[in-house]
Amino acid sequence: MASGLESYINHTVSIVTADGRNFVGTLKGFDQTINLILDDSHERVYSMSQGVEQVVLGLHIIRGDNVAIIGEMDESIDSRLDLSSLRAEPLNAVQH
Repeated sequence: MASGLESYINHTVSIVTADGRNFVGTLKGFDQTINLILDDSHERVYSMSQGVEQVVLGLHIIRGDNVAIIGEMDESIDSRLDLSSLRAEPLNAVQH
């Protein structure tokens, strides 16, 4: 998986973790265990009763053993989303 991440360096990515959290930021680096370094990052917290809350984190490290999904984001589509009106169930943690 690590070699595939090289194309994501300096691009905006969305990361879903095994504990059900969603982080968005610029991928700045990673290591052989998929520990990730994000810059200009925030966590998106989903709710059925209010819009998506974005918690600003700045420079953030995510442990590789907690990474479930990594994907490059299309910033032009993401910028058109009205996150304040979006309602969604929070993700559950991965069950093993």
